[in-house]
Amino acid sequence: MAKESTLKNMVTTLSVITLISSALMGGAYVLTKEPIDNAFAQKTNSAISAVAPKFDNDPSSEAFTMELSGKGYKVYPAKMGGELVGYAIESFSSGFGGRLSLMVGFNIDGSINSISVLGHSETPGLGDKIEPGKSGFGVQFQGKNPQDFKMVVKKDGGDVDAITASTITSRAYCDAVNTAWEIFKLCIENQTQGGAQ
Repeated sequence: MAKESTLKNMVTTLSVITLISSALMGGAYVLTKEPIDNAFAQKTNSAISAVAPKFDNDPSSEAFTMELSGKGYKVYPAKMGGELVGYAIESFSSGFGGRLSLMVGFNIDGSINSISVLGHSETPGLGDKIEPGKSGFGVQFQGKNPQDFKMVVKKDGGDVDAITASTITSRAYCDAVNTAWEIFKLCIENQTQGGAQ
C-alpha cells in the first residue's frame, strides 16, 4: 500500500533534495574556481603581452587600480630593465550587445602600441568585427597618439573608420579606448608627481 503524502513528508523530501543540490553546487564551485581563475589570469597576461610594449617585468604582480568618474580601471605597468616603458590598461564601454572590454597598450610617449578585445556580446558577423582575426578595425589605432588622432568615428567628426553597419559598436570601442587614454594620462601625471608607478 502506498504511503499517504503529508505536509511533513513533502517538506522533509524537499529539504533533503535542497540540501543535496546545495552540496553538489558548492562542490562544483570549489572544483572549478581555481581553473576558472587560472584561465582568466592567463587570458589577462596574454592580452598584456599582446598590447604592451616589450617588457621584462611581471605587469600582473605590479597592477594597480585607477579611478575615473567613479569607476575603477586595472593598470599594468610595463618595464624594461626597471624603467617604465608603457602601460596596459583594461577599459570597458557599453556596446550594442552589452559590455565591451578592451586591453589597451600605450607606449610611454602616449602612442597606442596595440589593442586586444577581452570580451564582448556584439552581433556575430557585424559588431564582432572588432576582434583582430575578423577585421583590421583595431589596426587603425596602432601607433596613433590620441593627442592628435581623434578617437571618434568619422560620422561623428573623428578620425576612425567605423565598421560598416556597426556604428554603435565602433563608437563603444572608441569610447573604451578614450577612457584608457584618460587613465594613461592620470598614470603619467601621478608618475611625474612622484607616485608609486
